[in-house]
Amino acid sequence: MSDVQEVLRLEGLRKIYNPGTPQEQEVLHGVDLRLESGELTALIGPSGSGKSTLLNVIGLLDSPSAGELYLLGQPTRTLTDEARTRLRNEAIGFVFQFHHLISAFSVLDNVLMPLMIRRGKPLPEDIQLAEQLLAQVGLAGFSGKRAGQLSGGQQQRVAIARALVTRPALLLADEPTGNLDTRTAEQVFALFRDINREFGCAVLVVTHDPRLSASCRRSIELVDGRIVRDTGKAGHAEA
Repeated sequence: MSDVQEVLRLEGLRKIYNPGTPQEQEVLHGVDLRLESGELTALIGPSGSGKSTLLNVIGLLDSPSAGELYLLGQPTRTLTDEARTRLRNEAIGFVFQFHHLISAFSVLDNVLMPLMIRRGKPLPEDIQLAEQLLAQVGLAGFSGKRAGQLSGGQQQRVAIARALVTRPALLLADEPTGNLDTRTAEQVFALFRDINREFGCAVLVVTHDPRLSASCRRSIELVDGRIVRDTGKAGHAEA
């Protein structure tokens, strides 16, 4: 097994909306969290608990009001927007409940999109990697199809391949099976477990499905912006 490294660390993370106004609302209250490479972790909690806010902050889509977020050892709170965008594109992959594919584009172009945003025209090795990822998610031979021609489960698999094409250290998934039927959801989550083992990236999955959270070696429960339960020690992908 490769050496384990700290991928993410949150120290006293707070998020306050509309500070200093009558509408001030603190959503995250001093969250401390550490994720290592190879961990597959579920983030659970009731609606309104702050899960989406926490995921947005972790994904560098929003900034904390206080505390610090370290990504691969780098403090991020005072980064410029340009530096934040660059780090997000290099180190984090995203999978959402709704796949956000461009339906008129080919499957291959959708997978390559993060790399094309980063440097324009994809390199031959980028295309080779994208094809390999499509094969790994069970879509070998689909690269030339338009994304809009695929089923919901197939489109989510394309979204997973797209999230992995940058070889991220951290993969964030927000209700990735929430829009799928039970059988397809189980297949997609099995794919997450396979990816976690093979790629060794840290995976954080927001889910309301108790079966899916039970499949993770670690489960973190967020209630009213605070972590109230963290079951399962830092666990790493098994060979």
